[in-house]
Amino acid sequence: MTDDAPTSRHDRITRHPTPGTQNSLRHWTSARNPLRVMLNYTFIVLARISPSLRLKNLLLRAIGVTIGTGVSWGLESTPDVFWPDLITVDDHAIIGYNATILCHEFLQHEYRTGEVHIGKRAMIGAGAIVLPGVTIGDGAQVAANSLVTRDVPAGVTVAGVPATEMDADDS
Repeated sequence: MTDDAPTSRHDRITRHPTPGTQNSLRHWTSARNPLRVMLNYTFIVLARISPSLRLKNLLLRAIGVTIGTGVSWGLESTPDVFWPDLITVDDHAIIGYNATILCHEFLQHEYRTGEVHIGKRAMIGAGAIVLPGVTIGDGAQVAANSLVTRDVPAGVTVAGVPATEMDADDS
């Protein structure tokens, strides 16, 4: 693999093994400070129900989300409650109604974390889910109710579960 070769989201995810026989979610308090998660959750709930785009951005920046200018979060959109500080949303992007951006995965014997980057003027449709480690390029579009499991190149439209590139005839 050369330095110019694209990487998958799995190459950008950090794995954190958990001890014992219980699943990793049982160890969440060791993964992230419970008070931090409570604060994040409170700010996210307020941002989800606020009709004010300015207030949404203010609340989400306060818990560590990197947000460019002119970003719009739809009602009920949800950034990661455990690691919102791993999310970057560039200028004028739109996160649609009830979309979810995840930066963690709790599995049986480990949990994983990964940064999510949403490019300039990208659009995430209503109900879409973006998984940890994914990069969505500038001007890319994610259709409503899609599951984004891999990077979306700039200017490309994806749809489905898992999300795949749409043909020009499909859009």
